[in-house]
Amino acid sequence: MQELNGKVAIVTGGGRGLGEAICRMLGADGVITIVADIREELAEKVALEIQSDGGKAQALRLDISDAEQVESAISKIVSQYGHLDILINNAGVDVTLPIEELNVTDWERIIAVNLNGPFIMSKFILPQMKQQGKGHIVNIASTASKRAWANASAYHASKWGLLGFSHALHVEARPHNVKVTAIVAGGMQTPFLLDRFPDIDINNLQDPKNVADTIRYVLRQPEGTVIPEVTVLPMRETSWP
Repeated sequence: MQELNGKVAIVTGGGRGLGEAICRMLGADGVITIVADIREELAEKVALEIQSDGGKAQALRLDISDAEQVESAISKIVSQYGHLDILINNAGVDVTLPIEELNVTDWERIIAVNLNGPFIMSKFILPQMKQQGKGHIVNIASTASKRAWANASAYHASKWGLLGFSHALHVEARPHNVKVTAIVAGGMQTPFLLDRFPDIDINNLQDPKNVADTIRYVLRQPEGTVIPEVTVLPMRETSWP
């Protein structure tokens, strides 16, 4: 298994929820962790707590839908550390409404964050990884990329698209020794669900730390092995057979 110590990773949406759990996991494993979030105060809090636990982390305010901002941020990270080894495309948003009530602005924002964002991040990071001759891009998909339910048309469109993009990127990156993995995650005990559905049964949801541990497993695979897709479900997942 590969060691993660000393690698440099950027995690989008790292300020809370699954992103925070991933950042803490990486920090504990000795990864220099860039906690990227559009909400800088959340990113700062996570980065400072990782540092207080003995890890190496820094906060980065980043709008992943802004290509110029992303390109500039990636350039600065590479200049600072000399390499960029791991990208976790985790940031995600949703608006839970039937299609006739979903306005165009909300649709465009969901697609911009959930689908365009991972494309933009990958577009500017992949050349660096190809130059290094190694790297790993992890895309956080969802059971919403495999199934469909009412009042989530934009979210489904973005996650089905992300899963397809992830597999296409795997095909492009693999000849350059760059790995790409899609994590199909089931429901988690995170603000993404709990803030919007206060009556949800928490017993049907998994701890985001469990998903972060799966990502650790994927990242630590030997150099000659890649896992293109893995599904991680709570035992009582309601959106899956």
